[in-house]
Amino acid sequence: MRKDIKVSCQKRLGRIEGQVRGLSKMVDEDRYCIDIVTQISAVRAALRRVEEEVLRDHVSHCVEHAITSGNKADQREKIAELMAVIGRSDR
Repeated sequence: MRKDIKVSCQKRLGRIEGQVRGLSKMVDEDRYCIDIVTQISAVRAALRRVEEEVLRDHVSHCVEHAITSGNKADQREKIAELMAVIGRSDR
C-alpha cells in the first residue's frame, strides 16, 4: 500500500473508531433508536469509503503490476481475487 493511502486510511479508520465508540455510548444512554441507526449508516458509509480507497490502491498497484508483468497466471489470480472481493462487498 502506498504511504499516502496508508496514512489516509489510518486517519479515516481513527474517525470511524470514534464513531463506533459514540454508538456504544448512545446505546448505553438509551438514545432514540432512529438516531442510533442513522449513526450506524454513517459508520457503514465511512467504512465503504476506506474499502474503496484500499481497492483503488490495489488495482493501481497490484493488479496493474500483474497486467504489465505479462504473467498470465498472476493476471488471472489478481483478477479472480478482485472479482471475489467485489462480490463479497455487496452482501
